[in-house]
Amino acid sequence: MVSDLYDGFLSAEDRRGVHPPDQGTLAPRVKWGNPNFGPYTWPVDMAFLGLGLECGIVNLPPSQGRAGLLSWATLGHEVGGHDILHADTGLAEELSTAVYDRLQKQGLSSLANYWARRIDETASDVLGILNMGPAAGIGVIGYFRGLDAAFGGPGRLKNVGASSSPHPAKIVRGYLAGSVVKRLRFSQAEAWAQVIFDEVDQDLNPAELQLGTQRVTPEQARMSADLVADAIMTHRAKALEGQSLASTQNWRNQDEQRVQQLRRRLATGVGNLTEELETGTYAAHVVAAGVVAGLTEQADVRKIFDRMVRMLKQMHDRNPSWGPLFVRHRGDVVRHFIYPHEARRA
Repeated sequence: MVSDLYDGFLSAEDRRGVHPPDQGTLAPRVKWGNPNFGPYTWPVDMAFLGLGLECGIVNLPPSQGRAGLLSWATLGHEVGGHDILHADTGLAEELSTAVYDRLQKQGLSSLANYWARRIDETASDVLGILNMGPAAGIGVIGYFRGLDAAFGGPGRLKNVGASSSPHPAKIVRGYLAGSVVKRLRFSQAEAWAQVIFDEVDQDLNPAELQLGTQRVTPEQARMSADLVADAIMTHRAKALEGQSLASTQNWRNQDEQRVQQLRRRLATGVGNLTEELETGTYAAHVVAAGVVAGLTEQADVRKIFDRMVRMLKQMHDRNPSWGPLFVRHRGDVVRHFIYPHEARRA
């Protein structure tokens, strides 16, 4: 899943005219991290400074190798977000400035610093959805609710964003997700965004709404998230040779159609890919399909998770970047087997 997400970012089709990342092109490695920590990543720049590694490291709690379907939606944020954001020198700083300037110009100067100083987490949310589609947005909302319930809370998005936290408040991250989804390049983007907005509104408590030291109205929270989404998605970054993030990666009709095909297979007990589905199917499609299938009414989440992992294992076994034909990036390379045979005797 991790190498496939990173490979999608590096594909020549999406990065036409954009140089390879400054920090190298090796996909992040994966390990099962501290059981008490949620999904997290050491981006390539931090991994190099601390460990001398020329790639990032993505971590999931060990228990999420066996359960925790919605936590897998966060991989878009970790790989498609943090690892990609840190791979191009100066990209995060450019996006931070773009966000600050946009909010200042639109009369939300009181929130400009709040969002700009949290660009690492904010831009990673945006990049995760660009890489995994609307399932990354709705999946992360469910994941945040689950975490809140696990730690004794009511199981809803928090309306307060502490000044000391590098993350924006959960409630505005939900609005940010909807704002990104509505700008994606597939025909159901508006409908999907409305589903996300409706979910977030259920957890909104105007009396509690506070971002850092600022008390804000629901309208200010929604508007700021919308402006931030647009600024991050459309800014033409020097670090990307003048391209925007939305032009180098996006979610299109063929992606959403593939997710729906896979969702039906995961929900009905068919855990393998057919030859027809193998072409054009990527790990992001499979995890997105698992998330959507798991959120449907009366879904058997445990079985869907197991089928999802089995499908990913099938893709892993057929991925030439894992051998025996070693290539650095998978792209659309596939193996063709040639079987020698004895010449027929006369």
